[in-house]
Amino acid sequence: MKLLRIGAPGAETPAVLDGDGRMFALTGLTEDIDGAFLASGGIDRVRQALAEGLLPPVEDTGQRTGAPVARPGKVVCVGLNYRDHAEETGAPVPERPVIFMKDPSTVVGPDDQVLIPRGSVKTDWEVELAVVIGREARYLADPAAAAECIAGYAISNDVSEREFQLEYSPQWDLGKSCETFNPMGPWLVTPDEIGDLQSLGLRLAVNGVTRQDGNTKDMIFDVAHIVRYLSQYMVLRPGDVINTGTPAGVALGLPGTPYLREGDTVELSIDGLGTQRQTFVNA
Repeated sequence: MKLLRIGAPGAETPAVLDGDGRMFALTGLTEDIDGAFLASGGIDRVRQALAEGLLPPVEDTGQRTGAPVARPGKVVCVGLNYRDHAEETGAPVPERPVIFMKDPSTVVGPDDQVLIPRGSVKTDWEVELAVVIGREARYLADPAAAAECIAGYAISNDVSEREFQLEYSPQWDLGKSCETFNPMGPWLVTPDEIGDLQSLGLRLAVNGVTRQDGNTKDMIFDVAHIVRYLSQYMVLRPGDVINTGTPAGVALGLPGTPYLREGDTVELSIDGLGTQRQTFVNA
């Protein structure tokens, strides 16, 4: 299934797309797609109600699409998780996942405007596979246990301000947690709809020019490894989001490539997970 949230910011309503792309409201099942919904078996309830024809159809009127998960408790990110990205930035290939955190309030809709921070000269793009946690995970024993804790997948644009990230502080968070710096969606796609998770194409274009064209098969640490690894150091809870890294092609790794400026547009896609399109404006 593909779960989504439509409507104005802060007033989104939950919905689901069936296999034919028809949209249905989750009326009576939940007020939102959030951690409580995922923890209580909400996806299974939606699947059953959809199969039984109990959900009212929604006419696609071109409403805004919000992030597919409301109010994530935390956004955990993996840096340098594609070998070619590590190489293009001059960083050594990590022996263990590089972990940093992102302010959860950075999560916005997939097509919302993104604000270039005041004083920024190095706002950059990063297409990433996002993992949404569906059940509490702590000290997971193996990759199979990790897979059971995943509610689904989405696209994230892990927008980054490189000067803030790499030159202002030894921590990356300043360059990662600026307002609107994590467009997400359009859908939360359940695992049963994904074929080979570690063979998904990821693409990103800036003003129509392709900058990133990678594949999840090139991850240094695969998704199950990441979820299991994180569970050894923090409790992952339903609704938490994990950004799993980006392939080569960011401005940081392309000398002479301009960083983002007001009016630039960025388009992202991942196989089976839809597309995003953002316009960047000055804060």
